[in-house]
Amino acid sequence: MKTIKMALLILFIASIVVGCGNSNDFTVEGKVNVVTSFYPLYDFAQKIGGEHVNVINLVPAGVESHDWSPKPRDMSNITKADVFIYNGAGFEGWVDDFLDSLKKDSSLLVVEAIHDVDLIEIGEDAHAEEEHAEDAHAEEEHAENAHAEEEHTEDAHADEAHADEHAGEEEHAHGDVDPHAWLSPLQAKAMAATIKEHLIEADPSHKDDYEANYSLLADRLQQLHDQFVQTVAQAPKKEIVVSHEAFGYIARDYGITQIGVMGLSPDAEPTVQRMNEITNFAKEHEIKYILFEELVSPKLAETLAKSLDIETLVLNPLEGLTEEQVTAKEDYFTIMAKNLTTIEKALQ
Repeated sequence: MKTIKMALLILFIASIVVGCGNSNDFTVEGKVNVVTSFYPLYDFAQKIGGEHVNVINLVPAGVESHDWSPKPRDMSNITKADVFIYNGAGFEGWVDDFLDSLKKDSSLLVVEAIHDVDLIEIGEDAHAEEEHAEDAHAEEEHAENAHAEEEHTEDAHADEAHADEHAGEEEHAHGDVDPHAWLSPLQAKAMAATIKEHLIEADPSHKDDYEANYSLLADRLQQLHDQFVQTVAQAPKKEIVVSHEAFGYIARDYGITQIGVMGLSPDAEPTVQRMNEITNFAKEHEIKYILFEELVSPKLAETLAKSLDIETLVLNPLEGLTEEQVTAKEDYFTIMAKNLTTIEKALQ
């Protein structure tokens, strides 16, 4: 009896070891093994690579990309891959450290998908809620001390130091860019072209197939671009209010003005001043909807909509799919078609 139990225990342990080994080794012999940092890149790599690639996506379904960070197994999978595709422009905060840790003799082909995109620089206003508070406080102190010569002199020095500090911040802000380029079909086309070129570099023997697959994808992206141009051109309004200010490339490429409740990060908390600005903007432009995203709590958007007596709609930043969307076999194009319908409704 003991022998049987021991045999069963050994089989159980062996099954765990084998199972763990399989989950850690995602590679497929005879294919280009690709790891992507988030969903749109995964979708594009699959469509371009076709039968010649094995693609895994790092961020699981239902997880907001801004909240995700890689585990040791994810890092291991990237190093085992032939190609690693990430967005760039600071979207993946962990990537620089990972790339610095790569061995000098690593054969991994690293692709920054956003490399050939005409990037949007983030202005001062997109950054700092804290800066507004600090500036307001500094002005208040300066006004209180305006009558005392010594204090005024000290304040002048403080203001000078404050100005120097902000000059540095402005310089840093000038170097920052909006990473959400994939949401514009026009920019997505440029990103797909970059992916195609690097798949050819990794696997030149299937160049013709990659070129043909990219051509089909590019045609679909061009059609979607044309639909966006036509829809926005015919819309009576050109302004939207969004919970997460992720739609800057759509705004720029199609002539829309967006104002975001939470800026570029969906986790940022808006100031009272920002909420007042949004309220005034919504009233001035007769906004009928606050647009929020699926993978982030809608509470703030719903509260604002309720205070303005308007409604909410979902506008998907396409940073990932939900489990339901995966099951329904949704992809970049089905989600973007829904986004276009939402934008069309919001611009009425």
